[in-house]
Amino acid sequence: MTTTQRRPIRRALISVFDKTGIVDLARTLSENGVEIVSTGSTGSTIRDAGIDVTDVASVTGFPEMLDGRVKTLHPRVHGGLLADQRLDSHRAQLAEHGIEPFDLVVVNLYPFSETVGAGGSFDEIIEKIDIGGPSMVRGAAKNFASVAVVVDPEVYPTAAEAAEAGGFTLAERQELATIAFTRTAEYDDAISDWMLDQLPEVEGDDETGDSSQEDDALDADAPRSILDLSDEDAAQLGFTATLRYGENPHQRARLAVTDPEVPGIAGAEQLGGKAMSYNNYVDADAAVRAAFDHERPCVAVVKHNNPCGIAVAGEGEDIAVAHLRAHGTDPLSAYGGVIATNRPVTLAMAQQVKPIFTEVILAPAYEDEALELLRTKKNLRILRLEGEYSREVEMREIWGGMLVQDSDAVDAEGDDPANWTLAAGDAADEATLADLAFAWRSVRAVKSNAILLAGDGAAVGIGMGQVNRLDSCRLAVSRANSLGEHAEGEAAPERARGAVAASDAFFPFADGAQILLDAGVRAIVQPGGSIRDEEVIEACRAAGATLYLTGTRHFAH
Repeated sequence: MTTTQRRPIRRALISVFDKTGIVDLARTLSENGVEIVSTGSTGSTIRDAGIDVTDVASVTGFPEMLDGRVKTLHPRVHGGLLADQRLDSHRAQLAEHGIEPFDLVVVNLYPFSETVGAGGSFDEIIEKIDIGGPSMVRGAAKNFASVAVVVDPEVYPTAAEAAEAGGFTLAERQELATIAFTRTAEYDDAISDWMLDQLPEVEGDDETGDSSQEDDALDADAPRSILDLSDEDAAQLGFTATLRYGENPHQRARLAVTDPEVPGIAGAEQLGGKAMSYNNYVDADAAVRAAFDHERPCVAVVKHNNPCGIAVAGEGEDIAVAHLRAHGTDPLSAYGGVIATNRPVTLAMAQQVKPIFTEVILAPAYEDEALELLRTKKNLRILRLEGEYSREVEMREIWGGMLVQDSDAVDAEGDDPANWTLAAGDAADEATLADLAFAWRSVRAVKSNAILLAGDGAAVGIGMGQVNRLDSCRLAVSRANSLGEHAEGEAAPERARGAVAASDAFFPFADGAQILLDAGVRAIVQPGGSIRDEEVIEACRAAGATLYLTGTRHFAH
């Protein structure tokens, strides 16, 4: 089956808390010959409208149990959701156990956040933690090859149209699955935040509150660090916020704005979403630096302080083009990432961002319609940056001291392609040189050892944070060749073939460069300076590849 062929809808599972529009959808499904299986109150609502419904209880052979906590958690439900109907073995197992597959799942979740917002009691909120709903949604979304999943009443008209047209295409099912995973991630995130807020604050060393003689000798009120100060006293030192916790929940954290005249990320205006966390700020800083390293319109997607995607838009192109290609570098890792752009976010870009679970988005500005759309994602932190990007020094604390250095920027003599030395192969044409320049600017944002493969103004594979350059080369090629979009049943495209590569520091041996060359990389830019440079140069000559040396390094720990 291709991405454009439609998969018929023969059997649908419907279980919704919000009944808005469900009768109209059920009626259209029924009129198009779809068998509808449903749970308690949802089934009653559909049945009261004169539409035939099969109760889940009659499918599982068990009634709803434990005050409705157990309804759909059964192999006859999840077997029908998770069976990959492309596989003979899965179809045979369904037949063996008398399980019928589902082609469509329509689920929306218990209103957890709404119950919290309405001031519900602890027990009321606990009962609004949906278990069966997310399980069905995740199962169907994982199995989008065979099942379409709908989690939003706004999509019901689209589902009705699909039923009348003969079903959903593979591309449509994958898009619905992405929305579904985003919804369950946001749902779990809200539950996690609430649960953390319920944790008691521990006072004293044990349940009796006893302390040692040594503790008695200490002044309990004497602050031992900035974190021990009161919020009022910390504010006098420029600490503008006490964060919920640090890198991990057991660590305390505060935020300071060091220069009110240049607020940067620390003083950025938040236009929507939850409060920023410590890790959000760290990733946001990395994303902004990556995006603002480029003069062209650029989007960077960062996860755990490393770019998992980065791309630039061409002259006259919407910034949405850069975002689409940056996301396409590594769609898997982009899930739950941070997005930064050096241009205003347009409506087109916001429409692409909306279905993707994203922690933070940062930009100099937002179109009104784009901001309105992004604000519908209540957990998405939306930040507006002010002023020109600048960062003069970097500081890092070590035990007993502090390290200070000039901030690394792409402004050294060797960062200008006009100053590069052609060491092997033919001089690059204009397009290839542009890709090499993009790769060189982008690799600075990647943790060393860093290798970045690029093509047409977008990263296609990134190897980062490895303890040797050989592994980084392998990782960059592997990710380039395994994470590209592909049609059902087809292997991912070999994006390394025909790409260019940048290395943040020299190749100590020719073996790393050889991995890139064997994968089909046609041009490489690297600092040079190894005692074995000539071996690397000879490997490029033998492969007929172009090699440039910059004389400048961008090594980032």
